[in-house]
Amino acid sequence: MMRTFERNIRKVEPYVPGEQPQNKVIKLNTNENPYPPCPGVTKALEELDTDRLRLYPDPTCAPLVNALADFYHVNPEQVFVGVGSDDVLSMCFLTFFNSQKPVLFPDITYSFYKVWAELYRIPYECQKLDEDFRIVKEDYYRENGGVIFPNPNAPTAIYEELDVVEEIVRKNQDVIVIVDEAYIDFAGRSALELIDRYDNLVVVQTFSKARSMAGMRIGYAIGSPLLIKYLNDAKYSFNSYTMNQAALVCGVESVRDREYFEEGIRKIIETREWAKGRFAELGFQCLDSSANFIFAAHPAYDAKELFEALKENGIYVRYWGSERIEQYLRITIGTREEMEVLFRFLENYMGRNRS
Repeated sequence: MMRTFERNIRKVEPYVPGEQPQNKVIKLNTNENPYPPCPGVTKALEELDTDRLRLYPDPTCAPLVNALADFYHVNPEQVFVGVGSDDVLSMCFLTFFNSQKPVLFPDITYSFYKVWAELYRIPYECQKLDEDFRIVKEDYYRENGGVIFPNPNAPTAIYEELDVVEEIVRKNQDVIVIVDEAYIDFAGRSALELIDRYDNLVVVQTFSKARSMAGMRIGYAIGSPLLIKYLNDAKYSFNSYTMNQAALVCGVESVRDREYFEEGIRKIIETREWAKGRFAELGFQCLDSSANFIFAAHPAYDAKELFEALKENGIYVRYWGSERIEQYLRITIGTREEMEVLFRFLENYMGRNRS
């Protein structure tokens, strides 16, 4: 029986993150980077002035904002930072999606979008991806209260070319369009190229993937100075001191080391392309990944059974069992050695369980 006070409690169906096992496993389920952050991050932590931890951090996050502005050749007034891209995206939902019209996003996409929409009481409608799991851009040409989509998409790993992205932005200049680029560094051209042409565009990126700092929680948005001002106004009304001292210092060091950043991306892409070939040899059907993970299904093996078998053998991947993707697994690109362990297991498993 519902208690009287429960009637006025905000209830939502929460986002379910990937498992974070504490024992030693091969962890290919949450799209973390298999390599450590750049050496400058380690040095910054070792030299961190702990006396400063008794003080509040800079509420403007100026050192990190300035570093990102320099890196992307934009003005600091165009950069907003938050506690991971989830924090940034949540603040975007809260700030920009406030009409009575539905926000549009894909039916197969980052499942946090529905959570934020329901949490903030934002109407939304999911636009169906086509049979190849690609965005149908024409579905976003109608009246709406805003548009958001990841590029590359998650969990499919499919990248839409910049002309497709621009067409969606161009057709929606009366609302805010958010392009969630958590995986863009492993893909192609970024929508950041469009920022100066469209003042309704916000591009969100993260340190969790290519920069190997998922545990530090750093995300950022880049857009017009006006939109970034609105985001900061909402942030300062919610929590002025979002970024801690260590995150600010380490974030700056990560941005400074472009060579390490680019080398890490190169290694992951190289392993990804090799892994695509290995999956194909084993009969898997893989979507054409442009991210740091692969979305794969095998016509002869049930995805859930394969997921459980992998887990029992200390190899964690991601499985949803959702409509249209119930036979797909999402496999993060690990080190070459980790991926070789995965493929040895698959070869043995499929040899024992031939149908």
